[in-house]
Amino acid sequence: MQSAVLSLLNLWLCRLVFLTALCCSVAVQAQSASTATYPQRPVKLIVPFSPGGLSDTLARLLAQPLSVALGQQVLVENRPGAGGIVATELVAKSPADGYTLLLADPQHLAINPALHSKLPYDAIRDFEPITLAAYGPLFLAVHSAVAANNFAEFTALAKARPGKLSYGSAGSGSIHHLSMESLKAAVGLDIVHVPFKGAAQAMPALVGAQVDVVFAAYPSLAPQVKAGKVRILAVSTGKRTRLAPEVPTLAELGVRGYDFAGQIGLVAPAGTPREVIARLHGEIVKALRQPELIERMTALGIDPVGNTPEDYARLIRTDLEKFARAVKISGAVAE
Repeated sequence: MQSAVLSLLNLWLCRLVFLTALCCSVAVQAQSASTATYPQRPVKLIVPFSPGGLSDTLARLLAQPLSVALGQQVLVENRPGAGGIVATELVAKSPADGYTLLLADPQHLAINPALHSKLPYDAIRDFEPITLAAYGPLFLAVHSAVAANNFAEFTALAKARPGKLSYGSAGSGSIHHLSMESLKAAVGLDIVHVPFKGAAQAMPALVGAQVDVVFAAYPSLAPQVKAGKVRILAVSTGKRTRLAPEVPTLAELGVRGYDFAGQIGLVAPAGTPREVIARLHGEIVKALRQPELIERMTALGIDPVGNTPEDYARLIRTDLEKFARAVKISGAVAE
């Protein structure tokens, strides 16, 4: 009797294992079929800013060739709010199917985690990096009345007049603020911070000599340089930029390891199938190689990149550490 019961139990267990394996196989096949035909509906590209800014413009430039390549419309959706936290959380909690993507920059994936003790997302755990799309160099520029024709003269002037020079930024905790505070700490400068509500307000302050120095994007500086009102001293990136190849990097000028930039990349929710990530990566990189798009991005003051998901993942981890140090140095707090 006991032997018969055991036989029936073993038979039942075998059937259960078979049915479980069958269900898993069907699920895998269904997912594979879905991945192979991706995308089957429009893809949303979430932008954490209002329409009209640099990130929004880049998103729309990418959306057009991507829509053609994917055979489905890529819809740009603006979700500003809470320094990008609203949009970043939305994507982190979206289904991992490749239909909701985030256009992210250091503010969302590196600075916010350093500024906020609690966030509704984890920059590493909750996202699958696709690619770094663009690299936005920051240029160190002074008003023409500042008695410094190069970086060495500027540092000498600042050290001779501690607390007398001032710099403008896009606000506490912005990349402009953190870049300058990191530079001050590296070189040993005492320059007063004057925060504004955005980069658009800091630039007129420099032109009007209300502040002496800023970190700013090239398109906003170029006309002022041509007019003789502003002088560019250096670029913030580790390598010289195609935007102004004659401008030396701060690393070249002795600030060892200095490298800050407004990087703009694309990420998907964690768990998005690798085949989908690979498809998106391939099409985005192709778009970034189009001469017309390169020309438009250069006009915006950004360099196209298109690196691998693995390289972008490493960059995000590096930025997390770098901006955590910068926030600590600056004393910035969440506003």
